[in-house]
Amino acid sequence: MSYGPRGTGTQPSRRSRAVTAGTFMLSWAALLWFLTALDGSSGLIVSEYGIEPRQTDELADIFPAAFLHFGWDHVAANTLPLVIFGFLAAVRGLGRFVGVVLVIIVTSGLGVWLTAPDGTNTAGASGVVFGLFGYLLVRGFVERDALDITVGITVLLLYGSILWGVLPTTSGVSWQGHLFGLIGGVIAAFWLRRTPPRRRPAPYGAGPSPWS
Repeated sequence: MSYGPRGTGTQPSRRSRAVTAGTFMLSWAALLWFLTALDGSSGLIVSEYGIEPRQTDELADIFPAAFLHFGWDHVAANTLPLVIFGFLAAVRGLGRFVGVVLVIIVTSGLGVWLTAPDGTNTAGASGVVFGLFGYLLVRGFVERDALDITVGITVLLLYGSILWGVLPTTSGVSWQGHLFGLIGGVIAAFWLRRTPPRRRPAPYGAGPSPWS
């Protein structure tokens, strides 16, 4: 095993992780806006690839539906919280973040597919937004990390009001997608938690003597 100059090892620095996370989330946001522009005023794409409940041929639409929106107001409402929550989650590692997002999309999409009213069409990144919110809330407690606990509490204080979105209070808004997205984020926090490093056994004779 060899060592290079300080800060040039195999582990990425905090700054490089932050740049990677920020670039990834801004690119994701740009993709959402591009797809909304591509769909235009016709809404044909979101109509085709949104989730229509309890139809088996709609299960594959769980994934594209998370990237499509019903117009500019819809995508604008989701962009800022998606970028903020996504950055805070992705800065810990992009590989695990992708896994977290997949768990959220599947959980939220299946929840919509199973419970949304007949004749509805559901799409949008809000399920991912609620999932990342839930993930950030519990991640620090699951992993017993003081910094992540602080992040979770801060997110709760600043954005806790979005939790009203899991209740069926607003017509035309998929509270099912929000609720199951939130659940998916909590599941991901437990399922994809970091494994603590193994402790190396103490060298023989380094510990206290059993005869003392």
